[in-house]
Amino acid sequence: MLRRTLTPLLFTAMLAAAAILALPSSSQARYDVAVGVGDQNVQMFDEPLFHQAGIQHVRYFVPWNAARRPGQLAKVVAYVQRARRDGISVMVHISTDDLRTKRARLPSARSYRTDVGRLIRVLRPLGVREWGVWNEANNASQPTWDHPAMAARYYEVMRSICRGCRIIALDVLDQRKVETYVAAFYRALPRNLRRSARFVGVHNYGDVNRKRTSGLRTIMTAVRRHVRAPRYWLTETGGIVELGRSFPCSQTRAARATNYLFTLLKKYRRSIDRAYVYNWYGTGCRTRMDTGVVNADGSRRPSYTALRRGLTRFAR
Repeated sequence: MLRRTLTPLLFTAMLAAAAILALPSSSQARYDVAVGVGDQNVQMFDEPLFHQAGIQHVRYFVPWNAARRPGQLAKVVAYVQRARRDGISVMVHISTDDLRTKRARLPSARSYRTDVGRLIRVLRPLGVREWGVWNEANNASQPTWDHPAMAARYYEVMRSICRGCRIIALDVLDQRKVETYVAAFYRALPRNLRRSARFVGVHNYGDVNRKRTSGLRTIMTAVRRHVRAPRYWLTETGGIVELGRSFPCSQTRAARATNYLFTLLKKYRRSIDRAYVYNWYGTGCRTRMDTGVVNADGSRRPSYTALRRGLTRFAR
């Protein structure tokens, strides 16, 4: 009789103990920040290391007038179709049509509506529901860098032509005077739209590679003056292998910066929803900027190892 009474109790206790052991420890806890990759190369999806990483979110930036450029349009369509074949979601970010600032055209609101509208009509049926109004709007490489009011107008337009989309209203680099640009952007928005412009993109290379948080904190403080409950996406982030004289070529330094990225994501996990490590392929330090997590031939770099280690604790 005693044996019959204890057996189910012992069995229940064993189940409880097993459940406790199955729970992740504090050092193994997963954080609800989705980490993906940004890269312009469709061949990335066929790379073994990419598949092993289990990436589920990617970002692609495209010229605002790509719908009028058959070659550009074909590239983004092929990219989206290939990603969706593997069930990977694509964020499409509108950008300049010429990275040489003096030649880049700042489209009128009407042109933006026409051309970006065409692009949305092509890509939405393919599953693209996440859009960025304008990539790195405050950087001198973009024609919006000294036109925050126009960047705000573009948000109004995209909101009207992409209903039901998740829209990154403002996207900025963590550079000097970024708070001034943020303030001008929100002041230019009608009051009834400020609350909806709560998704903000940040390129925080400065923070990640100098192991600080000041750039992100400055942006967050500036946005909170205008939006009650903002959400942040690190639309470009990660370790820099080479950038001019500031960051001489070093793969190990870039890997340490990638490790710090995940420290930063953990710290701000209640405010950050998404992070895109930019980019997948490196250039072997043969260009002015190299941020690749793998080599040009797809082989592993230390940054890839850091990325895989970090992904074990974050959503994908």
